[in-house]
Amino acid sequence: MSIRKIWNFIWYNDSPLSWLLNIILALVLVKFVIFPGLGFILGTTHPLVAVVSSSMDHNGLDFDGWWEKNKGSYEDNSISKETFKNYDFKHGFNKGDIMVLISPKSYSVGDVLVYRKANSNDPPIIHRVIKINDNSLQTKGDNVKIVQDFEKDIKEESLIGKAALRIPYLGYIKIFFVDLILQPISTIFK
Repeated sequence: MSIRKIWNFIWYNDSPLSWLLNIILALVLVKFVIFPGLGFILGTTHPLVAVVSSSMDHNGLDFDGWWEKNKGSYEDNSISKETFKNYDFKHGFNKGDIMVLISPKSYSVGDVLVYRKANSNDPPIIHRVIKINDNSLQTKGDNVKIVQDFEKDIKEESLIGKAALRIPYLGYIKIFFVDLILQPISTIFK
């Protein structure tokens, strides 16, 4: 089979087999070329992450209403309302958003970081830095009242990336794929 025949089959044939091959090629291209290329350019192993929880959601409240309900743990860490207003993602973000990540090499209080829990295979966490200690940092989800135990002593080696850009709702593609397709399939093979 010549290259020209393969090319024509992939791009011009309208058969179910050519559609399936197109989908497989697209997945391979994204997984092994685009995703690693973006990661190299942005300096992180995970250049794009889908937000799969509501821990950073401000529940549709305006900033002042949200602040009044959630100011306690921020003020306990010397973060004032005026300071918080200058942070990136001061209005939080929603489940289903895609976050574009950059290298986590530099960060400060107020940054939104993605990291792995120590000694865990759980999915990565995306929360806001509220305190930096000598050898670790502390984070908190904007929609979570307290600092959880796993957020109190995060080491630099656990960091995956720093949120730089939000793409609304596009992450629902991943959530749909995982929840409705992969999870049922994984129960078959247990």
